[in-house]
Amino acid sequence: MYALLAGLGTGLSLIVVIGAQNALVLRQGVLRQQVPAIVAICAGSDAVLIALGVGGVGAALTAWPSALTVVRWVGAAFLVGYGVLAARRVLRPSALRPGGAAGAGVAVVVTCLALTWLNPHVYLDTVLLLGTASTGFGADRWWFGAGAITGSVLWFSALGFGARWLSGAFARPSAWRVLDGAVAVVVTATGVSLVV
Repeated sequence: MYALLAGLGTGLSLIVVIGAQNALVLRQGVLRQQVPAIVAICAGSDAVLIALGVGGVGAALTAWPSALTVVRWVGAAFLVGYGVLAARRVLRPSALRPGGAAGAGVAVVVTCLALTWLNPHVYLDTVLLLGTASTGFGADRWWFGAGAITGSVLWFSALGFGARWLSGAFARPSAWRVLDGAVAVVVTATGVSLVV
């Protein structure tokens, strides 16, 4: 039980930090667009990466630094581009429009996959940090991993499905300016930090 709770706490401490992925989940939750798919992608990806880390893949990644370098540069370019799009939305805000076109749904899913799998911070947090932390629990390391995965599922579900209660506040364009401005700053700063 201790390993499970330790994994839950450690996982939440790494996942709850506001970043590009969380900003997208929050935005889609407020819009009430593709929330189940976005939550499933984020939590499912974390589950896979945490399991790989607990299973010892982190050691293999450190032995292959060129892979992380490629992901770092591609991820940085994507994040900066996404930040620019968010900054453009600050200049042209719109009121809340729940629903949306199917094409927009595919674009959001692809964006979510890119924000998840092209962001080296995801690998550092899940595979390397959580994987390394799990080794301190010996035979109970899989319970630690289960706790971290539970934390991810709880967080992304709460953020994605809970954000709908903010939709009233986001009926005004000024609220979208604030949210998109924060997204632009966080995402661009994350992208720049990857290459600096």
